[in-house]
Amino acid sequence: MTNKHIYKQFFAGIIGAITLGAWVSVHAQAQTETQQIKPPKFSKFQEASQFKLPANGKPFKPSDLNQSKKADEANRGIPTGRDYRIPMTSRKYPWSSIGRVQGTTTDAKSYHCTGTLIDDDIVLTNAHCVIDPDTHKLSQKILFMPNVINGVMQDKTDVVLVEQVVYGTDFTDDKLTNQINDWALLKINQPLGRKYGHLGWKSLRSSTLINNPKTLSFVGYSGDFPNPKKKGYEDLTAGTGWTASFETGCSIVGEESGVLLHNCATAGGSSGGPLIAWVGEQPYIVALNNAEIKNLETNQDITNLAVKIDFLDKLAAGN
Repeated sequence: MTNKHIYKQFFAGIIGAITLGAWVSVHAQAQTETQQIKPPKFSKFQEASQFKLPANGKPFKPSDLNQSKKADEANRGIPTGRDYRIPMTSRKYPWSSIGRVQGTTTDAKSYHCTGTLIDDDIVLTNAHCVIDPDTHKLSQKILFMPNVINGVMQDKTDVVLVEQVVYGTDFTDDKLTNQINDWALLKINQPLGRKYGHLGWKSLRSSTLINNPKTLSFVGYSGDFPNPKKKGYEDLTAGTGWTASFETGCSIVGEESGVLLHNCATAGGSSGGPLIAWVGEQPYIVALNNAEIKNLETNQDITNLAVKIDFLDKLAAGN
């Protein structure tokens, strides 16, 4: 049976098979639990005319940061059945611009996702990382923690507050529409992009992505990664979700009903992680990871889902 046939067979059951996986209680650092802050302002996409994005979508590297395509400076959705992830341990650009989104729900539960700086003070992630898809309740507190490695940041004072959220869906539409619009932009209260850099984005045709396999990289703070018992990972003692996983050579494998299918390895916590393509030696986000399709009888991962990135073009153009 071909992979294409498998994707089509199980995508027909997508409405009942999507598992978003970010709304799980995880242990946050103590400082995230004690801060008393005002909840961020939430705005729908259609009401976001005041939310400014750079029109060119180009990446930015600070002059004092080195750049590297290697995310590992030390020299759980897994559709292929093999886990090629390694720890993201680089402080270099563009890995410096990817971080952990740390949130608190209305009932005081902590959770985390992945986010990426795409401007001086704007972080890209999923809508389900800031709005509970089941209850439709908004997160009461959201922080962004850039370039967390083994629970440590380059500068601990750079844990920043999210002041405003613009989202593509509040999960009150049908599930396919929610899937297509599962994105959010977080306006933070400090211009961290000037220090850590930010990624650009490119709205490439789905056919272009599909016809260029094994060219993408993926980063996510997966809740099942890293395993400190694995050889070479013994020093990563902060726990799962506190060092991002990195995979290179993964692919967009198809598109169904406006949804991209990919085979990068994911797990809860990697929601909002960027699928990155290098274009002219510069890094661009070309899709946004957000969900998995499983065989509900065997719990086997079949494929992972991603959001197209063209909504950023619409926002940059002023809606």
